[in-house]
Amino acid sequence: MNLHRMKKIILILLLAIPVLIEAQNVMTETRQVLISPDGAYRFTFYQRALGKDNTRMYYTLTYKDRPVVEESELGIQIKNQLFESALAVPNDTCHFWCENLKMTGAERREIDESWKPVYGERSVIRDHYNEMTLKFSKGEGEGKKEDGYDKRKNYLMNIIVRAYNEGVAFRYHFPETTNGLFLHITDEQTSFTMPQGTKAYYERWAQGPYELRPLEGWGEEESERPLTLKLPDGLSVALLEAEMVDYARGKFRLSAEKPSTLVTSLYSSVDVISPYSTPWRVIMVGERSVDLINHNDLVLNLNPACKLADTSWIKPGKVFRAGDLKQDKVKVAVDFAAERGIRYVHMDAGWYGPEMKMSSDASTVSPDKDLDISALCKYAESKGIGLMVYVNQRALVQQLDSLLPLYKRWGLKGIKFGFVQIGNQHWSTWLHDAVRKCGEYEMMVDIHDEYRPTGFSRTYPNLMTQEGIRGNEEMPDATHNTILPFTRFLAGAADYTLCYFNGRVKNTKAHQLAMAAVYYSPLQFMFWYDRPEFYKGEEELEFWKAIPSVWDDSRALDGEIGEYIIQAHRSGNDWFVGAMTNTEARTVTVMTDFLEPGKKYTAHLYEDDDKLNTGTKVRTAHKKVKAGDKLILKLKASGGAALHFTPIEK
Repeated sequence: MNLHRMKKIILILLLAIPVLIEAQNVMTETRQVLISPDGAYRFTFYQRALGKDNTRMYYTLTYKDRPVVEESELGIQIKNQLFESALAVPNDTCHFWCENLKMTGAERREIDESWKPVYGERSVIRDHYNEMTLKFSKGEGEGKKEDGYDKRKNYLMNIIVRAYNEGVAFRYHFPETTNGLFLHITDEQTSFTMPQGTKAYYERWAQGPYELRPLEGWGEEESERPLTLKLPDGLSVALLEAEMVDYARGKFRLSAEKPSTLVTSLYSSVDVISPYSTPWRVIMVGERSVDLINHNDLVLNLNPACKLADTSWIKPGKVFRAGDLKQDKVKVAVDFAAERGIRYVHMDAGWYGPEMKMSSDASTVSPDKDLDISALCKYAESKGIGLMVYVNQRALVQQLDSLLPLYKRWGLKGIKFGFVQIGNQHWSTWLHDAVRKCGEYEMMVDIHDEYRPTGFSRTYPNLMTQEGIRGNEEMPDATHNTILPFTRFLAGAADYTLCYFNGRVKNTKAHQLAMAAVYYSPLQFMFWYDRPEFYKGEEELEFWKAIPSVWDDSRALDGEIGEYIIQAHRSGNDWFVGAMTNTEARTVTVMTDFLEPGKKYTAHLYEDDDKLNTGTKVRTAHKKVKAGDKLILKLKASGGAALHFTPIEK
């Protein structure tokens, strides 16, 4: 044997030793695998024995046999003095539930159902998944028995895993016990070790800008959720949170010990009593980036069904902001809304006094405003328009129970919550309880500022939309706008507050026009910062007049994160398509396979044209098309195009 070959064999053996050691401490009897109905996702759970009295829980995830999440830790950190004493756990530990758990069983089931949302991006949503419930206890044997009850055996925890064709989700569940287990949760062990070379669309706060970063060098900084990632093999991955109602908001930080590893970081500790389930941790994968968009029903599926007995009063629609808070000006806004196909007029901050002062009373109109809200509601109703108002959380916290019956008597249809506190368990619980109370008084809700959705609108669909987005209040550029469909909008509807005429907009008018077909919001604010007198009969604004805010079907046709997006929606027999590019010009092709075969349509096209001698420089064109036709669009830098397909009646 030559020296070179001997060195090669020694090297192979040295490399194999750690693998063999790792394989030896895997507790093979704990290995459990869950596969999605289509076979694409494979979630593998197992425990490792890392030493005496030290076992921990891990998982891996693959998509079509490609690694997505490499070995990553599971667990939840709990610090309860009573349990530490009972189980002789050292006082400095917070790992009560993630170490030394004994698996006691596993249950499996398959669910395949469909449900109809009150409104949404699709009229019917399929809820199809395979589920695995892993059961654990904290030791056994020497527990004290009273009346046949073994207290020590009753320290239980389950991990519930669901594998959908759209993604995988898991959560921690603490079953009900006879003594009502109290849990002081300090953090989670939940981590996501990504393939080396993965990059993240990092965003520090909910209304912040995005930055594509490697999984290194973040320091103490954390990133918002959802967090969209690009794997080195081209896969797109999104990490999300679902059903975060009575818990603390989670973000993502980098592990200080393990490379390329994201760790769930809670805003604060959480206090609960069993039975209790933590929020879902969700992983979605797409071979194409638009696959993530087309699978965004997953967050809604992970929430309970609607709990409102009557939802007939919940009516999505477009909204116009009355910026001038005077009686006659609000009436002008109502008239404009009625003429432009807009369903609601919103009275923004200032109508009841300085919004940031705790002394401001949201049950009365500010003395310097000549507003009669009850009379305005009646005038608006005569025009088929509903009136909504803004209320800062400072007033809501003090007055919500008295405001709701008053606002219903006035005839208001909804409230925009302003400057909400977010993050810790207290304010998370308060906010969702406030939405429930609004539902009792038939009041729709739009939550502004840093709140990001986790699917609560399925359970209480009077929560129509929310901000938690860097929208037209900050006037972002086109690159930011083409990141949003693949990131923030995966979590749910977003109130971007669309603008058109305002001079601070950085993008073309056709880009702004297309937003109504790309950005989903059941309450879609339009003409933000604009006034009725700005409108001069621009032909292209017929697109905004015709387009609804909710859909029967939705399909992201093509796109790449931060480059461009082509989104199609159907309402009845009409299709609406929006195309947006980043700060670079590009030519895109719209494949019309979404149209009904055998039917002919008129495509109304609105696109930028600098040659036009008009203020907005948007050209309108009409052409006949059928399913399968290709439409070539030449998009300007920071530009876009909007299309409305209407069937041609025979």
